Amino acid sequence: MKRPTKKEIRQQLNDEVEQYLQKGGEVSEVVRGATGLQNGRYDERSMAFEKPKEERTPVPEVMQAIDQRRDSQRKPGRSVTATSQPRRRLRKKIIYDDFGEPLRIIWE
Repeated sequence: MKRPTKKEIRQQLNDEVEQYLQKGGEVSEVVRGATGLQNGRYDERSMAFEKPKEERTPVPEVMQAIDQRRDSQRKPGRSVTATSQPRRRLRKKIIYDDFGEPLRIIWE
C-alpha cells in the first residue's frame, strides 16, 4: 500500500472541511493567544521568544581556568588526536551462497 503524499493529505483535509461547512458546520475564529491561557492567564514559559535578547556577561577568566585545567590533565608530549593503539583498517568481505551469488557484505 502506497503512503499518501502531502498534496493528497492536504486535499483530503480541505475536502473534509468543505463537507463540514456544507452540512451547516461553522468554524469560529479565536483571538490569538486565547488558547494558550492557563487559569485565565498566559503561560509565561510560552512567551520566551517574545522577550528581548538578554546580554551575556563575558567571563574570560573562567574560560582561561577551564583551559588550564584541561591542559594540565593532558600528558606531556602527546597530541590531542594521538591514540594508544594504531587503527586497523576494516576490510570488506562478501559472503556468497552455495550458488556463488552474494548474500551480504561484512566488515572485518
